[in-house]
Amino acid sequence: MEAFAKLLELLYFTNSKLTKTAVIHDYLRNTPDPDRGWAIAAIAGTLKFDMFKRALIKKLILERVDETLFALSYDYVGEMSETVAHLWPNSADKTAIQLPSLSEVVEHFQQAKKADVEHYLVELLDNMTPAQRWALVKLGTRGLRVGVSARLLKRILAEYGNTNIDEIEALWHGLEPPYLDLLGWLEGKEEKPDVSQRVTFNPVMLAHPLDEEKLQGHQADYINLCDWQTEWKYDGIRVQLVSTPNGKALFSRTGDDISHSFPDLLAKIDFEAVLDGELLVIRDGQIGSFNQLQQRLNKKKPSKKLQAETPVGIVVYDALNINGESVTAQPLQQRRALLEQWYADLNVESLLLSSVLSPTDIADLTALRQQATDTQHNAVEGLMLKRLDSTYVSGRPANQWLKWKRDPMQLDAVMMYAQRGSGKRSSFYSDYTFGVWDDGQLVPIGKAYSGFTDAELKELDRWVRRNTIARFGPVKEVKKALVLEVAFDSAHHSNRHKSGIALRFPRIHRIRWDKPANEADILATVKKLIPDQA
Repeated sequence: MEAFAKLLELLYFTNSKLTKTAVIHDYLRNTPDPDRGWAIAAIAGTLKFDMFKRALIKKLILERVDETLFALSYDYVGEMSETVAHLWPNSADKTAIQLPSLSEVVEHFQQAKKADVEHYLVELLDNMTPAQRWALVKLGTRGLRVGVSARLLKRILAEYGNTNIDEIEALWHGLEPPYLDLLGWLEGKEEKPDVSQRVTFNPVMLAHPLDEEKLQGHQADYINLCDWQTEWKYDGIRVQLVSTPNGKALFSRTGDDISHSFPDLLAKIDFEAVLDGELLVIRDGQIGSFNQLQQRLNKKKPSKKLQAETPVGIVVYDALNINGESVTAQPLQQRRALLEQWYADLNVESLLLSSVLSPTDIADLTALRQQATDTQHNAVEGLMLKRLDSTYVSGRPANQWLKWKRDPMQLDAVMMYAQRGSGKRSSFYSDYTFGVWDDGQLVPIGKAYSGFTDAELKELDRWVRRNTIARFGPVKEVKKALVLEVAFDSAHHSNRHKSGIALRFPRIHRIRWDKPANEADILATVKKLIPDQA
């Protein structure tokens, strides 16, 4: 555990990818199994369980520290793990113990009964340094963020084993922590792991945003529509459907297995293929809104009633495998032809094949995108452009796939409350609750913490500090005087806010220093933006 804590500390305070790579290589060379495999899992986010909940950590610290002191410290630090690490009292009356290894800690929590978790956790925290406590709390609550993405970690492992990252990607989702077989192969001590009999996720291909200036400037080397396939970009969640003789699964774009949330969809699948598409509410061939889909998301065991009322399906964009044959190495034009031929013989009502659009010039393309903007209460959020000669590869290759999202909705709202951010923003008030007018009163409709520059953040922070009128723990209430122009993707009904409305992906588009608060939008205007109210 000491070595793991030191590893996290080095990674956290290092910005250079080269240095992070060297640190991890050194750790892999000098750390025994299975500790190093569990460390890989922790950094990559593939630990399959929470050792303990944040609520337990908060309960334990409040049994030892004054509640007001904790609240003020948490507000200032902006991060639970670091706050607990420094506030946890040293136990002078306790006999110091030798800390267990990382694998011993993981395995103990895996096997511990609920009543034993608290006792073991307290014993560890009592005998740790602040840095070690921080590492333990981060590990246990799966909140680890040290500047190493899963993609970067795979690249580092590929370099460590002198192999290609594509080989790591192909194996990754078929392996389990602590990755003894993977590390043995990378070091030339074992054969390459065989994942052919497992239902595995294939990393998805992603798109870059379309450059509107280049497009409207008609730069000949940017887009020649004859070389591109155009289709709608639907407003759901990107998924990968895997159906093989070894089993079926539904994965999110990041590789999380979400099969348990959509058993009704998987029950209808009786073919062999790996499909890339968009998960949406689909009833009688009609596509529902994202608001309807939200009722199904994050439900571990959806009720039969919910499944019947909100049936889901997939709009299929692409195929990675058809009838057991991989097609990823074939260009999109050929993959699409094979997909259409395969789909023509399919009879699954919950699968719809995406339509290929036919813009003849940039004006046509722009008009299609405007159509998505004008009817943004539907299930379309823009356009996708894909090179016809593009093979299906993981990651975000340059100039192969482009996305052109519709214009966001916008409204003028008034800042009501502010709270400190976390991490690098823990010293600034960067999280803002905003509202609109309803019968002369402001009612909250959302919260935003992005869209502004670092310079604007400093101005907003200064304004919040100078215009605070009340405080509720870490939250400051401010004068109802600053108008924020808020951009968002959609509006929908919600019980979380007094207004009965919530916004999807709200962000600060502009700070309206010039606009009086009484000229901000009213609730009735926002309600008109809800699809079933439009």
